[in-house]
Amino acid sequence: MSEEKSILLEMRGICKSFIGVNALKGVDLVVREGEVHALEGENGAGKSVLIKILTGLHQRDAGTIRFAGHEVSFTSPAQAQAAGIQPIYQELNTAPCLSIAENMFLGNEIKKKSGFIDWKETNRRAKEILKDFNIDVDVTRPISTLSAAMQQMVAIATAVSQDAKLVIMDEATSSLDDKEVSSLMDIVRQLQAKNIAVIFITHRLNEIYEICEKVTILKDGEYMGCYDVAELDKLSLISKMIGRDASSIVNFRKEFNEDLKNSTAICEFKKVSDGDKLKGVSFELNKGEVLGLAGLLGAGRTEIANALFGCSKIESGEVIVKGTEVKYRSVNDALRDKIILCPEERKRDAVFPDMSIKDNITMSILKEISKCGFIDRKRQEEIVEEYIGKLKIKTPSGKQLIKFLSGGNQQKCIIARGLCANPDIIILDEPTRGIDVGAKMEIEMLIQQLAKENISVIMISSILEELARDCDRVIIIREGEEVGELLSEEITEDNIIQRISEAHAM
Repeated sequence: MSEEKSILLEMRGICKSFIGVNALKGVDLVVREGEVHALEGENGAGKSVLIKILTGLHQRDAGTIRFAGHEVSFTSPAQAQAAGIQPIYQELNTAPCLSIAENMFLGNEIKKKSGFIDWKETNRRAKEILKDFNIDVDVTRPISTLSAAMQQMVAIATAVSQDAKLVIMDEATSSLDDKEVSSLMDIVRQLQAKNIAVIFITHRLNEIYEICEKVTILKDGEYMGCYDVAELDKLSLISKMIGRDASSIVNFRKEFNEDLKNSTAICEFKKVSDGDKLKGVSFELNKGEVLGLAGLLGAGRTEIANALFGCSKIESGEVIVKGTEVKYRSVNDALRDKIILCPEERKRDAVFPDMSIKDNITMSILKEISKCGFIDRKRQEEIVEEYIGKLKIKTPSGKQLIKFLSGGNQQKCIIARGLCANPDIIILDEPTRGIDVGAKMEIEMLIQQLAKENISVIMISSILEELARDCDRVIIIREGEEVGELLSEEITEDNIIQRISEAHAM
C-alpha cells in the first residue's frame, strides 16, 4: 500500500506569479516511492507551472521542495535529471533524422578513450535497455520511423536507464490509440515494479482509474486536495476539477435525430483510394449528421479527412459532394464547396502562434472582409467578438496572441475559423486532444449545436467514449476500408471496441 512507502517528493506551499498573475497559490504535492500519482486540473490550473518548478525551468516565489530526503532547489532541467527526475512530455523532443540509439544517448554519449563516440557500444547499450521493456527494434534506424507510441516507450526506457527515481508523464497518451495506451500502461507497471514513482498527467480520466493510486487536484492555481483514486468516483473527480456539479457532463448523451434515416447524403465516398492508406473506402454523410470514424491508429481516418479536404490526391474512386462528383486539387477547392477541416495536429497545422486571436479566427474569410486589398477592421472585430462570445473563448481580447491561450481555447479559435466560412461540412480530427474536461464538454456541446443547424460533422476521435456520446452513426475503418457500422442506440464504447476487434480478427 502507498501508506507504507517512503515519501520521495514533497512540495509544500509552492507559489509562483508571472507579471502580477498568481499561477500557483500555496500548492502541495506529495509522491511516494513506486507510486503512480495523477496530477489533474483544467487547462490553466497550474499543473505545467508546478512541473516546471520541480524540473528547474521556473523558480518558485515561495514554498519548499524535498526530493529523496533532501531539500532541493533546481536551477536547470539538467540538475533535476541528474538527481533522478525524468520528464517525458506530450511533444517529444527528438532529433528525427538521428537513429534510435543516437537519440537515447544524445547529450550523454558513450565515448572511447580517443574521445570519439563508441558506436558499437552505443547500439549495444541501447538494444539492452529496450530489451528490459520488451521492445525489440533495430536501434540504428531513424527514430522518426517509429510510431508515436513506440517513441514514447523509447523515451521512458531511456529515462529509466539514467537512474530515474521519478518519471513525469505529461499527456504521454494523448496521441495514442487504445491498443498503444495499453502497451504504455504495461510500461508504467514495470516502472512501479522497479520502485520508480510516476507523476501521471492526463485528460483521459479512465486512465487515472486504470493505473493511478493517488490524485492531486488543482484549480486556478490552488490546491484542491489529494485523494485515493479508489475512493473517488468519476462524478466527484470531475466536480472537484471544474469546481461545480458535473452531473450534466458525466451523464451527457446525444439525442438522436430520427429524421436522418430519410435524409439525403451531402457527401459520398465510393471506393476511394489514395494509392497509400486508403484502399477503396466507401461511406455516406447525411445533412445535419454527426458521423464518427473509429479505428486503430493508422487505420486511415485522417487520410479520409485529407482526401475530402483536398490535402491529398485521390488515385481512384469517386467523391460526390452535394450530388456532384468532385476532384479537389487543393484546399481552396474544398473551401469553395464550404468544407472545413480542423486538423489533428493543432499546433503544427492550424495555429499561427505569433498572430493574434483575431487574425487566426478570420484567416478563412480574409477575401470576404477585404476591399481593394485592405481588411475591414471594424467588420473583422465584430466577427471575432461574436465568436469569442458564442464559443466562450477565454481571453482578455481578440488582440491577444493565440499562443498564450490554453489548448482548449486554441481549439475553439480553430473551430471559430471554420464557422466563419459558413460551412456545410466540418471535419473535426481529434477535436478534444490535450483539452481539459470542462473545455472538452463545451466543444462536444458545440458539435451538437452544429448538427442542429444542419451542418454535417465528421468526427474523428481516439476516445471511444466521445464517439459514443456525440455521434448519430459510427463507421469502423480498418486499413483504409469501411468494415462496420453502428447506428444510434447501438453506439456504445463496448460495441465500438468489439467491432474494431472483430475487424482486426478478419
